[in-house]
Amino acid sequence: MIVEMKKHSDVKQVQNVVNRAESLGFETQLNQGSDKTVIAILGSNSGQTSTDVFAVLAGVENVTRVMKPYKLAAREFKEKNTTFEFKGVEIGGKRIVVMAGPCAVESEKQLMETAWAVKEAGACMLRGGAFKPRTSPFSFQGLGKQGLELLGIVRDKVGLPVITEVMDPQHVNLVSEYADMIQIGARNMQNFTLLSEVGSTKKPTMLKRGLSATVIE
Repeated sequence: MIVEMKKHSDVKQVQNVVNRAESLGFETQLNQGSDKTVIAILGSNSGQTSTDVFAVLAGVENVTRVMKPYKLAAREFKEKNTTFEFKGVEIGGKRIVVMAGPCAVESEKQLMETAWAVKEAGACMLRGGAFKPRTSPFSFQGLGKQGLELLGIVRDKVGLPVITEVMDPQHVNLVSEYADMIQIGARNMQNFTLLSEVGSTKKPTMLKRGLSATVIE
């Protein structure tokens, strides 16, 4: 559920709501605006708890039960678009962020020429595949670690942050050593073992929408 605090409610009142939620076994996340604080109450059984538990607390203006499974992305929790800065680039803002580069890293020369070209064209990040998902086992599968090393070399020379795809949970730590941002391909959008492993790195991650995936998925 979502707890909206009154305008200019004080820190003690906000903390009282947080303490009450945690005493019931819930987790909380705060969104502090310029004049109002909104608190997301997170937990699998939050739907069974009466909204009155929080509505009666000092400083609370409104309590809304949110049945959507994506509470942190719901407009009830945060009215404005989510934006964040990454390597000097605002993501989620008005500017379209272009991440460009070769589908597969093949050589230092190929990657270097492409990196300079995409930078001059206005791209903010360099993308390149070191591990490539292929339909045929006889097709080029990528350079693997060597490709990651080339991405690191070119990043340092050209000055563009690197994003590259990881497909196997066993490769997550290796990819994290070289990538500034991790990419999850459309085919792996629901590979939950991989997603959990990537989440544990705390690296910024771009999740590509799977084919025919719904909003809830």
